Amino acid sequence: MNRYPAPEINDLPEDIRIKILEVQEKAGFVPQVFLTLARRPAEWRAFFAYHDALMLREDSGLSKGEREMIVTTTSAANHCLYCVVAHGAILRIYEKKPLVADQVATNYRKADISPRQRAILDFAMKVCLHSDEVAEADFPALHAHGLNDEDIWDIASITAFFGLSNRIASFSNMLPNPEFYLMGRIPKEKKL
Repeated sequence: MNRYPAPEINDLPEDIRIKILEVQEKAGFVPQVFLTLARRPAEWRAFFAYHDALMLREDSGLSKGEREMIVTTTSAANHCLYCVVAHGAILRIYEKKPLVADQVATNYRKADISPRQRAILDFAMKVCLHSDEVAEADFPALHAHGLNDEDIWDIASITAFFGLSNRIASFSNMLPNPEFYLMGRIPKEKKL
């Protein structure tokens, strides 16, 4: 299990407890990342504020599915089990393609994705593995797919942010919740 014990929900500051309970209500469980990071409330608030700014923005030129593809692909490159499984689940739901998360986590170049998505992931992987080599020559290929410089900033920021997240998840031995493994693979049960 996790190297660092998670605090009890009832022991958390009210703002964090309320947010975690909202997530639990929506998802049906509490993703481990919420509890693991809650041991340090100031960092929890900063982490999720930046996460939400990147991943929940409505005015981004990237779809929610494209953002999750970036997370899943680069997390696989960083060998982060938690993020590949958790964000792969979200990716399957957004893209409505049960196989896509496994494909991009294993080899995005052979995945059933669009040329635009492949260009996004090519750039994300360059930022992930060789950010010091990003050059002006990398931008025209993205512009050719309708991405502007703000969209490119989003690709790089998501990649960088989840590089931090991957490392926290890995060193703390954060394991994915079992619920993530089936999300988006089997139809969700309808509530009566």
